[in-house]
Amino acid sequence: MLSKIFVLVLSVFFVISCGGSTENTMNGGNNNANSDWSIDSNFIQDGGPGKDGIPSLDQPNFQSIDNTTYMFASDLIIGIKSGDKIKGYPHKILDWHEVVNDSLENEKFVLSYCPLTGSAVAWDINNDTGDTEFGVSGLLYNSNLILYDRNTGSNWPQMLMQSANGSKKGTFATQKVIFETTWEKFQLMYPQAQVLSENTGFSRNYDDYPYGNYRTGDKLLFNVENDDDSRLHKKERVLGVKVGSSTKAYNISAFSSDLEVINDSIRNTAIVIAGSKDDKYALAFERTVSDGTVLEFSAVYNQLPIIMSDNEDNLWDINGTAVSGPRAGEQLVSPFSYIVYWFAWAAFYTDAPIYQ
Repeated sequence: MLSKIFVLVLSVFFVISCGGSTENTMNGGNNNANSDWSIDSNFIQDGGPGKDGIPSLDQPNFQSIDNTTYMFASDLIIGIKSGDKIKGYPHKILDWHEVVNDSLENEKFVLSYCPLTGSAVAWDINNDTGDTEFGVSGLLYNSNLILYDRNTGSNWPQMLMQSANGSKKGTFATQKVIFETTWEKFQLMYPQAQVLSENTGFSRNYDDYPYGNYRTGDKLLFNVENDDDSRLHKKERVLGVKVGSSTKAYNISAFSSDLEVINDSIRNTAIVIAGSKDDKYALAFERTVSDGTVLEFSAVYNQLPIIMSDNEDNLWDINGTAVSGPRAGEQLVSPFSYIVYWFAWAAFYTDAPIYQ
């Protein structure tokens, strides 16, 4: 029997999602909803609000950090940097909108955050995805947001970063490097950043988390293909990394409080993981650089946004960019990776190993 709290959370969810259907079945009103999928359609569910019922932000407004008064020190924010420009996208706004169509230094991208799976992903808007905006389809796969592109109506499960339905089926998106951390650390690292404004054009209370105790409770709102709660709490934030068909999860709460750097490998690909328990971030980069050299990294403390040095005396920032040393300006390659709730990573990648 569902607890009273769970029923309340479920009720809140459907109230804020514009009165959509409460049945966990595919929404026949969505383009391509009942046509051929490359994923198990048994775990494609109607999220409730319907197509665009959760409105994307297509002309987002930004403001300076000094003018951003709605954030608290521990609030989470997503950062995207290009050249000297950086933008911040707070979770507390993305909880209500999930998709932002934006650009930085004339490069168009879509940033999505799924509050049900705790996953943030950004990918380029280019010829592969179609020169188009993305929206919220109203459908979920393994409880995860499915985006749709407004050019073809194809459906893109966020955590797969690939179209699974429609004329774009099988097309992979190109992932952009992003980072997530607390508002306190974001301000410290990038005081010149522009931050997503709460003046979105929609009437929402961005100080109010719309899903009750969902972030910390062990209940899910939707069924998933694989339920693995014996190794980690369902809502534990992990960094999931995938190389080929091999995966590994890194528990963020198991990192050192200030900073920990791990030289590791997945499927013979050398990677480096950097993360902080207190600052709530984790990132993955390949250790093999453009000339074939495999670097060994170590932590750099109290110099944010610099987080790592290597055996060649280069310094690297949180975006994987060498800011000084013989490789200054070089960018590390980021493998398929993002922060996500453990239950969701385990649903997509059964028996995924956890770094110990």
